[in-house]
Amino acid sequence: MNNNSNTKQNTISIYPILSVNFVGTLGFSIVLPFLVFLVTKWGGNALIYGIMGATYSIFQLIGAPILGKWSDKIGRRKVLLLSQAGTLLSWVILLVAFFLPVNSLLSVNSSLLGEFTLTLPLLVLFLARAADGLTGGNISVANAYLADISSDNNRNANYGKMSIASNLGFVLGPAIAGVLGATALAEILPVTAALIISAVATALIIVKLPESNRCAVSKHPDANNVSKVFGQELKPCYEIKSAKKVSLGEILKLNNMKHILGIYFLIMLAFNFFYIAFPVYAVKTLNWNVTQTGIFFTVLSLLMVIVQGPVLSRLSKKCSDTFLMTVGSVVLVFGFYSFATTNITMIYIAAALMALGNGLMWPSTMSALSKAAGDRYQGAVQGYAGSGGAIASIIGLVVGGVLYGFLENTIFIMSAIIISLTVLLSLSLLIKNKA
Repeated sequence: MNNNSNTKQNTISIYPILSVNFVGTLGFSIVLPFLVFLVTKWGGNALIYGIMGATYSIFQLIGAPILGKWSDKIGRRKVLLLSQAGTLLSWVILLVAFFLPVNSLLSVNSSLLGEFTLTLPLLVLFLARAADGLTGGNISVANAYLADISSDNNRNANYGKMSIASNLGFVLGPAIAGVLGATALAEILPVTAALIISAVATALIIVKLPESNRCAVSKHPDANNVSKVFGQELKPCYEIKSAKKVSLGEILKLNNMKHILGIYFLIMLAFNFFYIAFPVYAVKTLNWNVTQTGIFFTVLSLLMVIVQGPVLSRLSKKCSDTFLMTVGSVVLVFGFYSFATTNITMIYIAAALMALGNGLMWPSTMSALSKAAGDRYQGAVQGYAGSGGAIASIIGLVVGGVLYGFLENTIFIMSAIIISLTVLLSLSLLIKNKA
């Protein structure tokens, strides 16, 4: 990390981007607990729920690399504002769906696809997720922003704080959803709350978030500028090399990048098998209602906050990113495997293992990815990582939706097997870095 990056860390506070991340996550997490109820209420099944989730990822696959490169060129702040505006629009579209007639447009009854009915509100829900996905580069751009203002010494801890901000949103969101969803307005009130919160996040970006990418806010220096004569570091800001088209092949040539992107992809794949299967499993097999589902996700997120706060803060000072990635992956294997049960106590033990494993592994993976990207390729790498994650999400959500009909809770064992591959990749990376 160069001196300029260290200067940024001293002058730009981490708290505005943490606030934006928290508020954005809070809005989505309010809707998350009853999203599966909306899908089934409007005629869908597990497969439709998976395809609905994949719709976001498909459009994110298109938008994330573009937004990532734009953030290198025109600035992180402007792209974050565009992304948040897209999320705000998506909540407006979803709110409209509640006032449409639930008329059957198409009915399907298949041994492979299951039984579902396509209705007008369900189509509008797909449109809302597509709008959010197309501008869904906010996560990758926020990660690039964090990399801009971090140094090698505090990078892992900062990504831990970013994860804490997200998980605090997931702690409060489901709890708020449970309270608001119990009113006479049912799901309408939580969606309205998500819309308002998204507007607050947009306002935070406008008012509180400074630009982190120095090169994006610098103008072309005059050829006779005296600073150039005295060797000031102006050249990177008007060449903006990272804003040029950067191929995936060029990115993969970066040190450790193949391993890290492979780990990133597998993590997203395993978790999307879980996220498509568990809400349906909770409703259909465990017979949980919105409140019980919200409590589970609140507890899970609260445990992650504990791990990513004091636990990760201490361990990141003593252990390398790759070591924490390896240990976290091993714990996650046992966590996913433990979900394959109907015992409620065991399910919460599995949640604790997931919180510990993911709390150690994910911030460390993001830190390693950021270090491998360096200053030059930060936005492009985060964009490609977002695209890889979107592909993993599409596969996990669609295939998981189909497989759940056959495997039910044993699908969680598939997530455990996938994470076992990340153990091997992390261990390989750990040995390589020590050699």
